[in-house]
Amino acid sequence: MAIDGLGEVLIEQLIDQEIVRDVADLYTLDLDTLANLERMGKKSAENLLAAIEKSKQTTFARFLYALGIREVGEVSARVLATEFSDIDALKSATAEQLMALRDIGPIGAYHVVHFFAQSHNCEVIDKLLALGVHWPKEERKQLDVNHPFHGKTMVLTGTLTSMGREDAKARLLAVGAKVAGSVSAKTDFVVAGSEAGSKLDKAQALGVKVLDEDEFLRQL
Repeated sequence: MAIDGLGEVLIEQLIDQEIVRDVADLYTLDLDTLANLERMGKKSAENLLAAIEKSKQTTFARFLYALGIREVGEVSARVLATEFSDIDALKSATAEQLMALRDIGPIGAYHVVHFFAQSHNCEVIDKLLALGVHWPKEERKQLDVNHPFHGKTMVLTGTLTSMGREDAKARLLAVGAKVAGSVSAKTDFVVAGSEAGSKLDKAQALGVKVLDEDEFLRQL
């Protein structure tokens, strides 16, 4: 639900003038209101409204991440989106159910349950959906637990020639891997593209298995 052209300065204006009280209010903005804001103008307002309209089409994982639930980052949002069929199923999830999921844990489970227990948060979600925010229903896929990267903690470093960093990350998440941003003793594999830097050095120092791009693609 990222919206191009919606920067911090503009958000502050909208909040200070009480035009926007929650994220759902962004989807009620009109041309006149935006065009009259400081340093906006009609053309900028039209572009922003187009970006807001475009952002209505999202994915369940991005929607959950955009809600700003504490301890729910991109990886855990994807896990929740995969495990629960829709927002109503997630709203009714118990802490025990959530703690059983990979990458959630007791603290994350507490914050998810606490978030949906707040009536205001549920009202904002209902408002967003009523205003047209939507995502395609994805069939739940059974992960291959025998995949060499399933359940493994992976770190990407350097540049891959066959795909971008985000594509590689998405493909790893799709097979049940966890993608971390830094190397530690708990890292299972480091995928090293060209011009790999300090992460590669640390992996070698810790004895973490390093995969070059060819080996990574063979196992993926």
